[in-house]
Amino acid sequence: MIALGCDHGGYELKQEIIKHLQERGIEFKDYGCDSLESVDYPVYAKKVANVVASGECEKGILICGTGIGISIAANKVKGIRAALCTDCFMAEATRLHNNANILALGGRVVGPGLALKIVDTFLDTEFSNDERHIRRIGMIE
Repeated sequence: MIALGCDHGGYELKQEIIKHLQERGIEFKDYGCDSLESVDYPVYAKKVANVVASGECEKGILICGTGIGISIAANKVKGIRAALCTDCFMAEATRLHNNANILALGGRVVGPGLALKIVDTFLDTEFSNDERHIRRIGMIE
C-alpha cells in the first residue's frame, strides 16, 4: 500500500500519479490535500510519514511545489527516510543505498512524464541489503 499526500503546489501532479498507480494496479491511500486551495504542507507530510512509519503503508509519495519543505517535514518522523528526487538515478540510488521509504517530488519542478518514471523507479527498486548501506542507515536512525 502506498500513501499519497500533497499540498496545493503538488495537487495536480498527485492527480496524475493517482491515475498512473490505478493503471498499474497499485493500491494506495490518498491523505490529501483535495484541491488547489492553499494548505500547510507539514500537515500532509506528517499524515503520510506516520502511516509509513507505523507500517500501515509500505511506502509514501509526497508532493509540494519544490518537494523540499514536505520532505523536511516528513523526515522529522522517526523511522522515515524521505528523499527528494528529480531524476530516475536519484530514485534508484535512494532505494538501493538508503532504503528510502518516502519519495518527495516537486510539482512545480518536475513535469508529469518524468515524475511518473521517477515514481516507477522508486516503487520498483528494492533495497540492496548491502552491509555498508545497512550500517549507514543504522547511523542515520
